[in-house]
Amino acid sequence: MQSLADILKTSELVKRVRDHEPPPSPPPPQLTPATNKLLDAATAIRLDPDAVERAYMARQLVQCTLPHRNPGNVERWLRRNGNAALVLQAGWDTKNDRSIGYPYGTIPRLLLFWITSEAVKTKSRRLTLGNSLTEFMREVGLSADTGGGKRSDAKRLRDQMERLFNCRISFDERVTVDGKERKRWLNMEVAPRGELWWDIKRPDQGALWQSWIQLGEEFYNALVSAPVPADMRALRALKRSPLALDLYVWVTYRVYSVNRRNEALAVSWESLSRQMGCDYRDVREFRREALRALRSIKTVYPGLNLSTKTRGRLVLRPSRLAVTPALTN
Repeated sequence: MQSLADILKTSELVKRVRDHEPPPSPPPPQLTPATNKLLDAATAIRLDPDAVERAYMARQLVQCTLPHRNPGNVERWLRRNGNAALVLQAGWDTKNDRSIGYPYGTIPRLLLFWITSEAVKTKSRRLTLGNSLTEFMREVGLSADTGGGKRSDAKRLRDQMERLFNCRISFDERVTVDGKERKRWLNMEVAPRGELWWDIKRPDQGALWQSWIQLGEEFYNALVSAPVPADMRALRALKRSPLALDLYVWVTYRVYSVNRRNEALAVSWESLSRQMGCDYRDVREFRREALRALRSIKTVYPGLNLSTKTRGRLVLRPSRLAVTPALTN
């Protein structure tokens, strides 16, 4: 038996049909805060594409990227890209006599953008991090007011700083010269010296002394040798996804060579997944997540000419640079 409410609804619909009135439109979907930030960044970039907030990433860390998820307690973490390989070794927590763990996710990527940019700007291995955690968090687009406890931005940033600053990064490459295979490698300490004075429980409280790190010499040289430019406005909008950050800086890097040669670059999803997607179950899952990330990237990189319609491949064509040469000098 129909309720009174159902009878009234039915009567109302019959009346609308009889009077030729269209049914009421559903309310528009509510945009999430992340989507609003993405659209705000896209609007700013479209209205003033040359007002770039310059940031840089080391070329080697564009070709082989950091973990997207926590690798856990493993002896070493390895990622391959053709004949090249990136190996991470975790630092050691002397207080608790255990591994510090590996840097992973979006925060160490934002840290690396900030570190590389500061190294390029100051031409110094010693970088001042600021006398309060809040000040530095704003530099890398994070907030001391986000959440609380173990999942707060302040706690996660401090944890990932410890992991990144104390890890050892190695690049290994096999090349063929005069028909003979040869191996070359580069072992680097990220920050063999430093001091951190921040109070995680009170991130707004300034410390008496400045927090600082001193980059390893080999790591510093890798950062400032042909760094890849990016727009910090886009990075902040994409900061929720490590894959989106990786793909964004990868396409900005590849566009330079595509434009110089004036010919398209086709990359298989399988090849791209080996380079930056080994945290996924298979190529199909990587492609699905990459397509989602690329939709966001196109929003904040309006000049990008990229197609995903070719079967099994991503095709990058000559495009407007995300950061113009005049601004990267």
